[in-house]
Amino acid sequence: MFSNLIQPSELAPHLGDSQWAIVDCRFYLVEPSKGEAEHEVEHLPGAIYAHLDRDLSGPRTGMNGRHPMPSVEVMAERFSRFGIDDEVQVVAYDTSQGQIAARLWWMLRYLGHDAAAVLDGGLKLWKAEGLPLATGRESRAPRKFTARPRESMRVDVDALERERSNHLLVDARAPERFRGEVEPFDPVKGRIPGARNHPTAASLAADGRFLAPSELRARFQSILGSSPVGSVVSYCGSGVTACHNLLAMDVADLRGARLYPGSWSEWCADERRPIERGEEQSA
Repeated sequence: MFSNLIQPSELAPHLGDSQWAIVDCRFYLVEPSKGEAEHEVEHLPGAIYAHLDRDLSGPRTGMNGRHPMPSVEVMAERFSRFGIDDEVQVVAYDTSQGQIAARLWWMLRYLGHDAAAVLDGGLKLWKAEGLPLATGRESRAPRKFTARPRESMRVDVDALERERSNHLLVDARAPERFRGEVEPFDPVKGRIPGARNHPTAASLAADGRFLAPSELRARFQSILGSSPVGSVVSYCGSGVTACHNLLAMDVADLRGARLYPGSWSEWCADERRPIERGEEQSA
């Protein structure tokens, strides 16, 4: 079972295996239809496509963030449609170093499906290694997905407001967004007060692969200090790339951190909630 990362050479022998589900999660925030169009031009053989807005998010209310988490029932229905059950190994990939694929990985793990991994290096590395590609659209026969939610893996906004001082918030956005200098997607600049910054790029090597477990562990330990892993709450702009930090922590054998799915886009929707800008405050 692969439960966090898988290398192209490890996936290649399983192409065509019905017990393996490959899911293309590529997505571009500024061009929501581009990823799906690219998928039809080239993708890993047997891969189906999961659209971030349509398949991996729930309805927006204007107050629950840009990519709210679907209900457990909706997630189970979608994963059944993707042909996933307890016996299936899932591999997710994208074109953005795992930033979108990690969302699917987290959703599956949240629902109790541990046989889920992200393709290290994504489509770029797969192509660089000369591995096969396919065109068009593909499908898998539906299966029965059984959801076993792990509620301890997430924190909602109400709990975060009540207990913010008990959590170590880690923001996955780029440093300039964390500092509140720019904000390309949300109406308010800034961050949740007290947060530390660990941008997703900090987990990656120059070739787009994740750093070695020991190096990832050292980087996150520098943020944790004496705080327990269980106090960490990962967030980002809309609860997507925050999953990338949780994946990196899993690779580093630092498990027990939680996700704030609504993230900054939900937090800043209520003007009564406090915000912080500028350089990171000392721990």
